[in-house]
Amino acid sequence: MSDPQEPKIIIDTDWKAQAHAEKEKLAAKEAAARPPAPGEPGERQYTPFEDLISLLVAQTLSYMGAFPDPRTGQAVVSLEYAKMHIDMLGALEEKTKGNLAEGEEKLLHRTLTELRMEFVEVSKALADAVKQGKVKVVKGAPGATPAPASPATKPNIVM
Repeated sequence: MSDPQEPKIIIDTDWKAQAHAEKEKLAAKEAAARPPAPGEPGERQYTPFEDLISLLVAQTLSYMGAFPDPRTGQAVVSLEYAKMHIDMLGALEEKTKGNLAEGEEKLLHRTLTELRMEFVEVSKALADAVKQGKVKVVKGAPGATPAPASPATKPNIVM
């Protein structure tokens, strides 16, 4: 038999199970907080269609003065080219109607709506800046039109 002076070892299995469950919960929380690594399940994959939309959006924003010219450091605005890219996205929306996944359709519609609103805001701000002499109209620049005789004429502007 066992010696009465030997210490008894009591293993609390409930405590072990609870500690293990908390450890798993913490690991799951950490895994959910970090973005998936490339090739890992759940990684966000962009489709060629989304890449096309991104390309046209970047060009549109560039022509609305969102990015400065890398050579001069100045923003160049060509509302004529910006409108052309918005119109291309509009044509893409029209021609692909009914052939896109729901997410792609929503992305294209939302993108077009936001770009059109931004175009109106930039056009108004630009017209005000030209009136106040705060921006320089560059004649003869690629895609430039003559100085505005009416609000419909859209010159290239350097800010």
